[in-house]
Amino acid sequence: MISLTSDALEHDQPIPEKYTGEGKDVSPPLSWSGFPENTREFALICEDLDALQDEPWVHWLVYGIPGARNGMPEATTGGAFGGRNSWGRPGCNGPLSPSGHGVHHYRFKRYALDRTMGLSLSATKDDLRQAIEGHILDEGELVGTYER
Repeated sequence: MISLTSDALEHDQPIPEKYTGEGKDVSPPLSWSGFPENTREFALICEDLDALQDEPWVHWLVYGIPGARNGMPEATTGGAFGGRNSWGRPGCNGPLSPSGHGVHHYRFKRYALDRTMGLSLSATKDDLRQAIEGHILDEGELVGTYER
């Protein structure tokens, strides 16, 4: 399994304000290791698992990350493609769960893929899931929490 880590947050711990809608609202730096050597591309989905709807709310969708990369710096996709999040925009929108709703869990899920996807800039989570079906070599996740 891929090890997905961040210098900015620890697994199952609160996400620092800087990376939330109450802070600078930028993506945290991420690093990964332990992925298969034949990885051609990576994809990432960050979603709120406790959203007040049937499907998790997508905060960040990134794909087209070269298979030789082992991380992404803070506040950027590092040249990869940013798909549309649940607000219909590219890029990362950090946690900003409803006040008084309790703790929300935000899962950053990294996929190692056996081919390049060739998705357009406006891809959605459904587009990505359809494209990667049958091409996932390995995956890893990092979960942060947030409460207002």
